[in-house]
Amino acid sequence: MNAFYNNNGVGDVLMVQLVPDTPDEIKAETIGDITLIRDAASDRVSGFNLFRASEYVNVEGNGKIEADEAFLERLKEAFSKNAVEFSFDVDLSPKFVVGHVISKEKHPNADKLSICKVDVGSDTLQIVCGAPNVDEGQYVVVAKPGAVMPSGMLIKDAELRGVPSSGMICSAKELALPDAPQEKGILVLQGEQAPGEPFRF
Repeated sequence: MNAFYNNNGVGDVLMVQLVPDTPDEIKAETIGDITLIRDAASDRVSGFNLFRASEYVNVEGNGKIEADEAFLERLKEAFSKNAVEFSFDVDLSPKFVVGHVISKEKHPNADKLSICKVDVGSDTLQIVCGAPNVDEGQYVVVAKPGAVMPSGMLIKDAELRGVPSSGMICSAKELALPDAPQEKGILVLQGEQAPGEPFRF
């Protein structure tokens, strides 16, 4: 689940994306202060807008909202107050985590790409990476599928030159870290780390 709020640009509206892919065709249903956005083909709810959001949830600043259990409970209360029945089956696990590169192989169809197996604690992800400095044994920052980068780009499962890739190994620049080097290359974390631990910007 990704939640966004921009009172200056949009008004007092919380916009929530529940699935990473935008449906080809959507249909909207408004009940009270809630507009459900459905995939027209499957009728599945892919997101919703909560109007007069500040009356229901605590929102500060503009941009992406960090969703936690307390935030989810407020959303459930908002749905209840508007008599909207909906089952919140959402993933609140951190999307930026420490990863451990356990293997690196050359991509069969691209000279500058590597296929990495990365331990992220609860899972091992296959990530195609184009950074020249990626190597086996490194501790890195992984943006898992569903993560929203500081640039606004949504990370989702993809296929790069015929090889499936889940997530992205990040550079300091992509993470918008202060004093990030301009040259290409991923951020390599120093010392032994715990795979799966949230990475704090």
